[in-house]
Amino acid sequence: MRVLTVGTRMPDWVSRGVDEYAKRMPRDVTVEWCEIPASKRSRDTAESRMLDECQAIERRLKDQEVVVVLDVDGKVVSTEAIAESIQTWQDDGAKVAFVIGGPDGVHPQLKARSTAKWSLGRITLPHPLVRVILAEQLYRAWSINAGHPYHRA
Repeated sequence: MRVLTVGTRMPDWVSRGVDEYAKRMPRDVTVEWCEIPASKRSRDTAESRMLDECQAIERRLKDQEVVVVLDVDGKVVSTEAIAESIQTWQDDGAKVAFVIGGPDGVHPQLKARSTAKWSLGRITLPHPLVRVILAEQLYRAWSINAGHPYHRA
């Protein structure tokens, strides 16, 4: 699995949170985190910044990769649904890339290309926090699929 995320200068607590869940994963499960530089916040419009970031993300996507865009307007998914989707994709031999957009969001072109658009809820979350939440949810999904006791719901 890979996570493509816009933004390169995150606070230390973000790295510590993501690293904590990465350490908990078994060695045969890897999550590669790819940081995409955010478009410069000059006089450009939000639309043009999102397009720049979209193009940078698309250059990093691999052929035949399942693309899951995290977006406030996406389908609200449960932890169990995340685990089930990941298991299905793994069973199919698919590679999965999760995309976290920049401060302006995700360009419609990338949303249209995606296999799925998921929301972590109807609240607006800061992008650094989304990284930590996604890292935890990926670990939790693994624990559900592996029968590990971490997930007790």
